[in-house]
Amino acid sequence: MADNLTDAAENLALNFLFNNQTATRPTLPLKLKLMTANGSDSSAGTELGTSAGYTAGGLTVTFGAAASGAVASNADVTWTNMPAATIVAVEVWDTAGSPVRLAYGTLSASKTTNAGDTFTISSGSLTMSLA
Repeated sequence: MADNLTDAAENLALNFLFNNQTATRPTLPLKLKLMTANGSDSSAGTELGTSAGYTAGGLTVTFGAAASGAVASNADVTWTNMPAATIVAVEVWDTAGSPVRLAYGTLSASKTTNAGDTFTISSGSLTMSLA
């Protein structure tokens, strides 16, 4: 997801790099949420409802070390017993008391699930870059 940092994440990085400000790190673990409508830099998308099988607030996602200006997820993220839905995007949030949305982006292709399906974002297939 190139250039899909939220305004909050962009401001955090820019102030750290160029204004000598101390950055407050996101609270781990990070959570990956499935979205039925995409968000923007300034507003969240629509998270899949909590009907049968979907865990509201997302599942834990982890990333490897940055290389060449990018990071990639380093483990599968798998939802089982999905509801019938069309997933169009994902968002990455931290787990602070008031969670902060860090990144968002559309899937390369929308995914329609049937009730009971399993949906997986494979290790390495979720990438973040500043380019």
